[in-house]
Amino acid sequence: MSKHLLDLNDLDSDGIRELLHLTDLFVEVSQRPIPKVPALRGRTIAMIFFEDSTRTRMSFDLAAKRLSADVLDFPTHTSSLSKGESLQDTVETIRALGVDALVIRHGSSGLPREVAEGVGETISVINAGDGLNAHPTQGLLDAYTLCQHFNEVAGSNASLSGIHVGIVGDIKHSRVARSDVAAYNALGAKITIIAPSALQPDDVQNWPVEVSDNLDAVLPNLDVVGLLRIQKERMGNDAVTSIADYIECYGMTEARANSMRPEVVITHPGPVNRGIEIADAVLDKRPNVLVNKQVTNGVAVRMAVLFRMLGSGIEID
Repeated sequence: MSKHLLDLNDLDSDGIRELLHLTDLFVEVSQRPIPKVPALRGRTIAMIFFEDSTRTRMSFDLAAKRLSADVLDFPTHTSSLSKGESLQDTVETIRALGVDALVIRHGSSGLPREVAEGVGETISVINAGDGLNAHPTQGLLDAYTLCQHFNEVAGSNASLSGIHVGIVGDIKHSRVARSDVAAYNALGAKITIIAPSALQPDDVQNWPVEVSDNLDAVLPNLDVVGLLRIQKERMGNDAVTSIADYIECYGMTEARANSMRPEVVITHPGPVNRGIEIADAVLDKRPNVLVNKQVTNGVAVRMAVLFRMLGSGIEID
């Protein structure tokens, strides 16, 4: 496996399963009375987020600290970047400080890969979300959550074979959808993306998925309904024309949820637009809504990624 994690499409199924197997180990660590191990003691991880984030940023921070690493929080809005310094020079400064890994989120697709190519093998670069391109740790934690739900643990033989996953909503603007498809496909799931034509990717015919614009027609066949956030900040003229129409056709309303088989699970990467992607009564009261479990597993997944990228032979205690 590379020193960097940039896109799940860079990994084969064995590489994804290796990270899910490590996640199993760190889930156990997270359940201890003192959920901390010395595996990355002496290592320093820099967090550089050009986009707002709650779940990803906090879980990476917590993951690093549970591994006993030091965390350098890089404030992009008050750094020399605001004075005109190039990102390349900023990264070189961070590298000169002796940082071992850079966790980066940026609105430009491909920028973390450019950074990784610039630093070579001297430090690890982990993509925490880039433009519309990829969000690899979200894809891993979503896949892990489903494996955990259907198979109790993921393990080195993690599989979603026989599971039909529907990914619903704003596929076009979603890096999560792209990483979820990569992870689910590698683990053998059947995938259907469900969205109005305006929110389907232009290259969807190249994805390993089936495509539908009719949620109610597909819903009886699904084992998992993966809802996505309507990303108003990324939309241009291709935005949905009416939120009310979107809710009627694609929202997880209480009536639509009640029509599903009780064992069908619902996921959402967050943040949730309550009342749009999912009704309050469904989010708060329906069993098999895995949103909070996704957040919990996000810490263990990111511990696994950091350990795999930076582990120096120290065992997980």
